Amino acid sequence: MSSLFPDHQPLADALLTRLPDAFDGAHDLAHLVRVWRNVQTIVAVEGGDRELLLAATLLHDGVHVPKNDPRRARASRLAAEQAREILAALEWESARIEAVAHAIEAHSFSAGIAARTLEARVLQDADRLDALGALGIARCFHTAGQMGSVLYDPFDPQADDRALDDQRFALDHFATKLLTLSGRFQTATGQQMAARRHARLVAFREALLEEIGDA
Repeated sequence: MSSLFPDHQPLADALLTRLPDAFDGAHDLAHLVRVWRNVQTIVAVEGGDRELLLAATLLHDGVHVPKNDPRRARASRLAAEQAREILAALEWESARIEAVAHAIEAHSFSAGIAARTLEARVLQDADRLDALGALGIARCFHTAGQMGSVLYDPFDPQADDRALDDQRFALDHFATKLLTLSGRFQTATGQQMAARRHARLVAFREALLEEIGDA
């Protein structure tokens, strides 16, 4: 476990042992590893407190609220509260605990909380990158399957004559969220990474529409 987070092994172990088992394949240990790798890529250019960011990365999804749950917008706040308790038990300074909590609260797309610190901006970008590109596609359809959604509406795949409904149709999630993300990144490095992954989303959607005869 700790070998996945080199240079921060003791802290990674201390935090991960206090978290519940993985909730699903879109929010598991592999997701945390990917977000941390994105964090390191961004921090190498933009700067930031790596220890604080590791804590925020490992704890940002600590409380699971399903995508179709009406409490979804509160998930990051609940995770921040849990992070405060965990870090207090590890005797972190209160200012650093609050910095981690803010980064966790602000990372969420649905929460709509402005990122006020560099670390919050870095975490938000690093997490959103995992919703783009090939990984974003995989996670989208994995989550849709868990919710019992179908791939697309066979009568109107692109929602030309109906309201978008990503609770029912996985393809709708591209329009409601995934394709809107690349213009909302906070750091220059994150923006560059997002542009490449956004292009993969667009290419996949176009290929899918062609294959179902709706291009």
